[in-house]
Amino acid sequence: MRILVKIALSSLLVISGLYAAEKADVVDINKKASNAERIKQESLSNRGSVSELSLGLRKTDLYSEEKDTEGAQADYSRPAPGSATLFERAFVNAPPMIPHSVEGLLPITTDNNQCLGCHMPDVAKGVGATAIPSSHFTNYRPVTVIEEGKVVKEGKELGSTNTSDVLIAVTTKTESLYQGRFNCSQCHAPQAKIDAAVGNTFQGDFGEGDILKSHSSLADAMNEGVE
Repeated sequence: MRILVKIALSSLLVISGLYAAEKADVVDINKKASNAERIKQESLSNRGSVSELSLGLRKTDLYSEEKDTEGAQADYSRPAPGSATLFERAFVNAPPMIPHSVEGLLPITTDNNQCLGCHMPDVAKGVGATAIPSSHFTNYRPVTVIEEGKVVKEGKELGSTNTSDVLIAVTTKTESLYQGRFNCSQCHAPQAKIDAAVGNTFQGDFGEGDILKSHSSLADAMNEGVE
């Protein structure tokens, strides 16, 4: 029994070591798609006319599309959990992509969420995983009731008031993962080994600094822009 425990602990330490070694390097998966030269070449505004080759994402003309066009094969194979290099977030507080294999982890159900085994805050640090942020342990849903036939949200009557005028709900923090955040794969998805079909011109204006692309600050900035 002691031998088995030692082997298990040794394996865990090896995995944690691999994770920590890789964690320093973060892959920018948007780098190629955001290449300035590529965007310049693909921009329709630089052309006097638009050819039939530019009407779709497949880069073949409409007349031979059915015969000559083959869809790109997406490869989702990734390293095992604990040994994968992290992906940089596309923008500040964007849900991070899943960098490791999800084989055997999906689908997530009410009875089976294996993500929690490594990513719960009390476990994550010990195994070198990314901890679930505090926003996932908070209920942001506004208290909405019907009073005398009128909709009242967070104490404000709606109808004469725009919903956009109501600030974020009074938060309720919980010790356990909030039920609305339980299905991780609703927002977090595995990254395929495939080139972007078109260039990406998106530039996020929310937040500052590359450091914010490596962790969540959403709980601190939830009301930014509406206060």
